[in-house]
Amino acid sequence: MGYRTLLRDHRGLLGICFLAMFTSSLGQSFFIGLFQAPISERLGLTAGQFGSAYALVTLISGFAVLRLGPSIDWIAPRRFALLVLAALVTGVALLTLAPWWGLGLLGLGLVRFCGQGMMTHLGNTLAGREFVAMRGRALGLTSMGIMLGETLLPPVVAALLVILGWRELWWLFGLLLAGCWIPLLLRTTWPQAPGQRPARGQPRSGPRPFRDVRFWRLLPLLMTLPITMTGLFIYQAAMTRDLGSTLGMYALALTGMGLAKLPGALLGGRWVDRLGPVRLARLYLLPYALALLIAIAFGGHLGVWALMVGGGLAMGSQESIATSLLVRIWGSEHLGTVRATLSAAMVFATGLAPAFLGVFLDLGAHFSLILAGMLGFLVAGWALAQGVLASPEARGE
Repeated sequence: MGYRTLLRDHRGLLGICFLAMFTSSLGQSFFIGLFQAPISERLGLTAGQFGSAYALVTLISGFAVLRLGPSIDWIAPRRFALLVLAALVTGVALLTLAPWWGLGLLGLGLVRFCGQGMMTHLGNTLAGREFVAMRGRALGLTSMGIMLGETLLPPVVAALLVILGWRELWWLFGLLLAGCWIPLLLRTTWPQAPGQRPARGQPRSGPRPFRDVRFWRLLPLLMTLPITMTGLFIYQAAMTRDLGSTLGMYALALTGMGLAKLPGALLGGRWVDRLGPVRLARLYLLPYALALLIAIAFGGHLGVWALMVGGGLAMGSQESIATSLLVRIWGSEHLGTVRATLSAAMVFATGLAPAFLGVFLDLGAHFSLILAGMLGFLVAGWALAQGVLASPEARGE
């Protein structure tokens, strides 16, 4: 079965997963960053204060995903989606209409939590749980929802801001997304939750990833891309300066990264189904490792393009590999719990990584040295995960 057959036979469920990932764009950093100046002005915050507040609400949303994300294992997915959509709409309303900065920050936190957090969690969990033989392909198609948002929304926002205010633009996107969700909520057949809600006062059944050494050994491998790419995005000025490139070339390379994500997602999904997630988990970071070596050795425009394209290829395939690997080890019935734990860990790490790298830059470290540290982290994470990848659970025995 190829992608065409998958789309024909499961377009309803794939539409839900894809739209969930696209809707998550409202809470993603790339989208909120487009409105940083007007949001800061409305809330009465300086750029530095906005950055601190943004980091705070991001960390709080990570804790919230850790606490509430596992509920998708026992709450019916349609109801789960309705609750998340209602909270997202509330967040947009508070962010754009609240007369007090505290309520505005609450709205920003809800947008982050429901967009980047729960919508992404909904799309990936449903795709990973409901598909078996075609899980890799389904996850690859689902991840394209975020890619579409990253590619389509920035130029659309730039064009519409000429004729609309930033608040009206948020309301317009909200109405358009609602128009897409209503048919799926009313007419599409939704799957059922695989488990039952834990009884009050009784401990939750299922895996406890933070108490499982296998999870901790896999975590550095799966967090390599989010942590290091966040550092490259945040410190793009220092990177281009030290490598001998320009911000203009970096902007062009970002387009290359977006284009590279597409074959990464489609080929990665197909290869997960054919070769298995364990074999792909050992190989998918290879393009990024080569990109780091090229950037360290040669620098310049070539180094910047290598980092963006190599990172894009790996990022495109990561979700299908990571989710399939979690299902292989911990089972699909507990995927919501394990994915929520992984998502929360990534949020915490990506929130702290810029501060950690900033210390080294303040100490005068050349960016090539930071890239070498990233490569060392990648190799260490790969080596640490090998014991888990070779275990009988990971091999499906």
